[in-house]
Amino acid sequence: MPPVSGRALRTAAVLLPAGLAAAHIGPAATWLPAVRLLLFPGLAGTGPRRHIALTFDDGPDPASTPRFLDALDALEARATFFVLGEHVVRHPELVRETVRRGHELGVHGWTHDRPWRPAFARDAEEVARTVRAVHDLTGHRPRWYRPPYGILTTSRWRAARRAGLRTVLWSAWGRDWTADATPASVRARIAADLRGGGTVLLHDSDRHSAPDCWHTALAALPAIVQDCRTAGLTVGPLRDHGPGPVRGRSVGG
Repeated sequence: MPPVSGRALRTAAVLLPAGLAAAHIGPAATWLPAVRLLLFPGLAGTGPRRHIALTFDDGPDPASTPRFLDALDALEARATFFVLGEHVVRHPELVRETVRRGHELGVHGWTHDRPWRPAFARDAEEVARTVRAVHDLTGHRPRWYRPPYGILTTSRWRAARRAGLRTVLWSAWGRDWTADATPASVRARIAADLRGGGTVLLHDSDRHSAPDCWHTALAALPAIVQDCRTAGLTVGPLRDHGPGPVRGRSVGG
Protein backbone atom coordinates (compact mmCIF):
# COMPACT_ATOMS: atom_id res chain seq x y z
CA MET A 1 0.00 0.00 0.00
CA PRO A 2 1.29 3.54 -0.63
CA PRO A 3 2.84 5.43 2.30
CA VAL A 4 0.58 7.73 4.28
CA SER A 5 1.47 11.39 3.84
CA GLY A 6 2.12 13.75 6.73
CA ARG A 7 -0.89 15.81 5.70
CA ALA A 8 -3.14 12.75 5.82
CA LEU A 9 -1.88 11.92 9.29
CA ARG A 10 -2.54 15.44 10.50
CA THR A 11 -6.04 15.34 9.00
CA ALA A 12 -6.73 12.00 10.67
CA ALA A 13 -5.49 13.37 13.99
CA VAL A 14 -8.07 16.13 13.75
CA LEU A 15 -10.95 14.04 12.45
CA LEU A 16 -10.50 11.08 14.80
CA PRO A 17 -11.19 13.03 18.00
CA ALA A 18 -14.08 14.78 16.26
CA GLY A 19 -15.45 11.41 15.18
CA LEU A 20 -15.10 10.00 18.68
CA ALA A 21 -16.85 13.02 20.13
CA ALA A 22 -19.70 12.67 17.64
CA ALA A 23 -20.08 8.98 18.47
CA HIS A 24 -20.10 9.83 22.16
CA ILE A 25 -22.64 12.66 22.08
CA GLY A 26 -24.71 11.50 19.09
CA PRO A 27 -27.37 9.70 21.19
CA ALA A 28 -28.07 13.03 22.90
CA ALA A 29 -30.24 13.86 19.86
CA THR A 30 -32.90 11.79 21.62
CA TRP A 31 -33.28 14.74 24.01
CA LEU A 32 -35.41 16.29 21.25
CA PRO A 33 -39.01 15.18 21.85
CA ALA A 34 -39.84 14.78 18.16
CA VAL A 35 -36.86 12.48 17.65
CA ARG A 36 -37.55 10.10 20.49
CA LEU A 37 -41.34 10.06 20.18
CA LEU A 38 -41.15 9.20 16.49
CA LEU A 39 -38.10 6.93 16.38
CA PHE A 40 -37.66 5.65 19.94
CA PRO A 41 -41.06 5.45 21.67
CA GLY A 42 -39.71 3.13 24.35
CA LEU A 43 -37.05 5.67 25.24
CA ALA A 44 -39.76 8.32 25.46
CA GLY A 45 -41.52 6.15 28.04
CA THR A 46 -44.45 5.25 25.80
CA GLY A 47 -46.58 2.52 27.35
CA PRO A 48 -50.18 1.28 27.54
CA ARG A 49 -52.52 3.94 26.18
CA ARG A 50 -54.72 4.09 29.27
CA HIS A 51 -51.84 4.62 31.69
CA ILE A 52 -49.57 7.54 32.63
CA ALA A 53 -46.19 6.97 34.26
CA LEU A 54 -45.47 9.63 36.88
CA THR A 55 -41.76 10.23 37.53
CA PHE A 56 -39.62 12.55 39.64
CA ASP A 57 -35.91 13.40 39.30
CA ASP A 58 -33.03 14.63 41.48
CA GLY A 59 -33.87 13.30 44.96
CA PRO A 60 -33.91 12.11 47.58
CA ASP A 61 -34.03 15.46 49.35
CA PRO A 62 -35.12 15.63 53.00
CA ALA A 63 -36.29 19.22 52.52
CA SER A 64 -38.81 18.36 49.82
CA THR A 65 -39.21 14.67 49.00
CA PRO A 66 -41.30 13.93 52.12
CA ARG A 67 -43.78 16.59 50.99
CA PHE A 68 -44.19 14.80 47.67
CA LEU A 69 -44.64 11.47 49.44
CA ASP A 70 -47.42 12.97 51.56
CA ALA A 71 -49.09 14.54 48.52
CA LEU A 72 -48.98 11.28 46.60
CA ASP A 73 -50.49 9.47 49.59
CA ALA A 74 -53.33 11.98 49.63
CA LEU A 75 -53.85 11.44 45.90
CA GLU A 76 -53.60 7.65 46.30
CA ALA A 77 -50.99 7.67 43.55
CA ARG A 78 -47.61 6.00 43.21
CA ALA A 79 -44.61 7.11 41.15
CA THR A 80 -41.06 6.33 40.10
CA PHE A 81 -38.33 8.44 41.72
CA PHE A 82 -35.06 8.67 39.78
CA VAL A 83 -32.49 9.11 42.51
CA LEU A 84 -28.88 10.28 42.66
CA GLY A 85 -26.53 7.86 44.35
CA GLU A 86 -24.65 10.50 46.33
CA HIS A 87 -27.94 11.51 48.00
CA VAL A 88 -29.13 7.94 48.45
CA VAL A 89 -26.21 7.17 50.76
CA ARG A 90 -26.69 10.45 52.66
CA HIS A 91 -30.40 9.90 53.31
CA PRO A 92 -30.92 6.14 53.68
CA GLU A 93 -34.05 6.40 55.83
CA LEU A 94 -35.77 8.61 53.27
CA VAL A 95 -34.90 6.09 50.55
CA ARG A 96 -36.41 3.28 52.60
CA GLU A 97 -39.49 5.37 53.40
CA THR A 98 -40.07 6.09 49.72
CA VAL A 99 -40.12 2.39 48.93
CA ARG A 100 -42.14 1.58 52.06
CA ARG A 101 -44.89 3.89 50.77
CA GLY A 102 -45.12 1.89 47.57
CA HIS A 103 -43.02 3.95 45.18
CA GLU A 104 -40.38 2.72 42.77
CA LEU A 105 -36.77 3.89 42.53
CA GLY A 106 -34.83 4.39 39.32
CA VAL A 107 -31.22 5.42 38.75
CA HIS A 108 -30.43 9.03 37.82
CA GLY A 109 -26.68 8.60 38.18
CA TRP A 110 -24.31 9.09 41.10
CA THR A 111 -23.98 12.85 40.58
CA HIS A 112 -25.86 15.35 38.41
CA ASP A 113 -23.09 16.26 35.99
CA ARG A 114 -23.07 17.03 32.28
CA PRO A 115 -21.53 14.25 30.18
CA TRP A 116 -19.57 16.20 27.56
CA ARG A 117 -16.45 14.02 27.64
CA PRO A 118 -16.45 10.24 27.03
CA ALA A 119 -15.97 8.40 30.32
CA PHE A 120 -16.89 4.76 29.76
CA ALA A 121 -15.25 3.36 32.89
CA ARG A 122 -16.46 6.16 35.16
CA ASP A 123 -20.04 6.06 33.88
CA ALA A 124 -20.19 2.28 34.24
CA GLU A 125 -18.88 2.43 37.80
CA GLU A 126 -21.17 5.27 38.89
CA VAL A 127 -24.32 3.69 37.49
CA ALA A 128 -23.42 0.33 39.02
CA ARG A 129 -22.57 2.03 42.32
CA THR A 130 -26.00 3.66 42.45
CA VAL A 131 -27.71 0.36 41.66
CA ARG A 132 -25.83 -1.27 44.54
CA ALA A 133 -26.69 1.54 46.95
CA VAL A 134 -30.41 1.31 46.19
CA HIS A 135 -30.42 -2.49 46.36
CA ASP A 136 -28.48 -2.58 49.63
CA LEU A 137 -30.88 -0.14 51.29
CA THR A 138 -34.20 -1.43 49.97
CA GLY A 139 -33.68 -5.01 48.82
CA HIS A 140 -35.06 -4.00 45.43
CA ARG A 141 -32.93 -3.78 42.32
CA PRO A 142 -33.73 -0.75 40.10
CA ARG A 143 -34.99 -1.41 36.57
CA TRP A 144 -34.80 2.07 35.03
CA TYR A 145 -32.16 4.66 34.18
CA ARG A 146 -32.55 8.32 33.25
CA PRO A 147 -29.37 10.34 32.65
CA PRO A 148 -28.98 13.78 34.25
CA TYR A 149 -30.47 16.54 32.07
CA GLY A 150 -31.89 13.77 29.87
CA ILE A 151 -28.61 13.81 27.92
CA LEU A 152 -27.97 10.26 26.76
CA THR A 153 -24.46 9.50 25.54
CA THR A 154 -22.93 6.31 24.22
CA SER A 155 -21.02 5.71 27.45
CA ARG A 156 -24.08 6.27 29.63
CA TRP A 157 -26.26 4.10 27.42
CA ARG A 158 -23.67 1.34 27.66
CA ALA A 159 -23.35 1.82 31.42
CA ALA A 160 -27.10 1.38 31.84
CA ARG A 161 -27.16 -1.69 29.61
CA ARG A 162 -24.24 -3.19 31.48
CA ALA A 163 -26.08 -2.66 34.78
CA GLY A 164 -29.21 -4.30 33.38
CA LEU A 165 -31.20 -1.05 33.34
CA ARG A 166 -33.61 0.22 30.73
CA THR A 167 -33.18 3.87 29.77
CA VAL A 168 -36.34 5.98 29.87
CA LEU A 169 -36.62 9.72 29.30
CA TRP A 170 -40.11 11.29 29.15
CA SER A 171 -42.88 12.42 26.83
CA ALA A 172 -44.20 15.37 28.86
CA TRP A 173 -42.55 17.77 31.28
CA GLY A 174 -43.65 20.90 33.08
CA ARG A 175 -40.34 22.83 33.07
CA ASP A 176 -40.90 22.99 36.80
CA TRP A 177 -37.19 23.55 37.48
CA THR A 178 -37.21 27.13 36.15
CA ALA A 179 -37.43 30.26 38.28
CA ASP A 180 -40.46 31.61 36.39
CA ALA A 181 -42.54 28.42 36.51
CA THR A 182 -45.94 28.57 38.18
CA PRO A 183 -48.32 25.76 39.10
CA ALA A 184 -50.54 26.83 36.21
CA SER A 185 -47.67 26.88 33.70
CA VAL A 186 -46.42 23.46 34.81
CA ARG A 187 -49.91 21.99 34.48
CA ALA A 188 -50.46 23.60 31.08
CA ARG A 189 -47.14 22.42 29.64
CA ILE A 190 -47.78 18.86 30.69
CA ALA A 191 -51.35 18.86 29.41
CA ALA A 192 -50.17 20.19 26.03
CA ASP A 193 -47.71 17.33 25.49
CA LEU A 194 -49.24 14.45 27.36
CA ARG A 195 -50.89 11.50 25.65
CA GLY A 196 -52.24 8.32 27.11
CA GLY A 197 -49.28 6.00 27.41
CA GLY A 198 -47.00 8.93 28.23
CA THR A 199 -44.38 9.49 30.91
CA VAL A 200 -44.43 12.71 32.96
CA LEU A 201 -41.25 14.32 34.30
CA LEU A 202 -41.31 16.46 37.44
CA HIS A 203 -38.68 17.18 40.12
CA ASP A 204 -38.88 16.53 43.85
CA SER A 205 -35.76 18.59 44.64
CA ASP A 206 -34.28 21.97 43.74
CA ARG A 207 -30.63 21.01 44.28
CA HIS A 208 -29.95 21.27 40.54
CA SER A 209 -32.52 23.88 39.55
CA ALA A 210 -33.98 27.23 40.63
CA PRO A 211 -34.18 27.67 44.41
CA ASP A 212 -37.50 26.56 45.91
CA CYS A 213 -38.90 25.54 42.53
CA TRP A 214 -40.05 22.25 44.05
CA HIS A 215 -42.90 24.20 45.68
CA THR A 216 -44.24 24.87 42.18
CA ALA A 217 -44.13 21.21 41.16
CA LEU A 218 -45.76 20.18 44.43
CA ALA A 219 -48.57 22.71 43.99
CA ALA A 220 -49.19 21.56 40.42
CA LEU A 221 -49.21 17.85 41.23
CA PRO A 222 -52.86 17.40 42.36
CA ALA A 223 -54.22 19.11 39.23
CA ILE A 224 -51.95 17.08 36.95
CA VAL A 225 -53.10 13.80 38.48
CA GLN A 226 -56.73 14.94 38.34
CA ASP A 227 -56.40 15.93 34.67
CA CYS A 228 -55.17 12.44 33.87
CA ARG A 229 -57.98 10.77 35.79
CA THR A 230 -60.61 13.03 34.27
CA ALA A 231 -59.38 11.86 30.86
CA GLY A 232 -59.91 8.25 31.94
CA LEU A 233 -56.21 7.54 32.45
CA THR A 234 -54.65 5.77 35.41
CA VAL A 235 -51.50 7.15 37.02
CA GLY A 236 -48.68 5.07 38.43
CA PRO A 237 -45.00 4.15 38.37
CA LEU A 238 -43.02 2.88 35.41
CA ARG A 239 -43.22 -0.67 36.73
CA ASP A 240 -46.95 -0.58 35.88
CA HIS A 241 -46.30 1.12 32.58
CA GLY A 242 -43.85 -1.05 30.66
CA PRO A 243 -42.75 1.48 28.01
CA GLY A 244 -43.32 0.18 24.51
CA PRO A 245 -44.27 1.42 21.03
CA VAL A 246 -47.91 2.29 21.74
CA ARG A 247 -49.60 5.51 20.67
CA GLY A 248 -52.18 7.19 22.86
CA ARG A 249 -54.69 10.00 23.18
CA SER A 250 -54.24 13.47 24.55
CA VAL A 251 -55.21 14.33 28.10
CA GLY A 252 -57.45 17.05 26.85
CA GLY A 253 -59.48 14.96 24.47
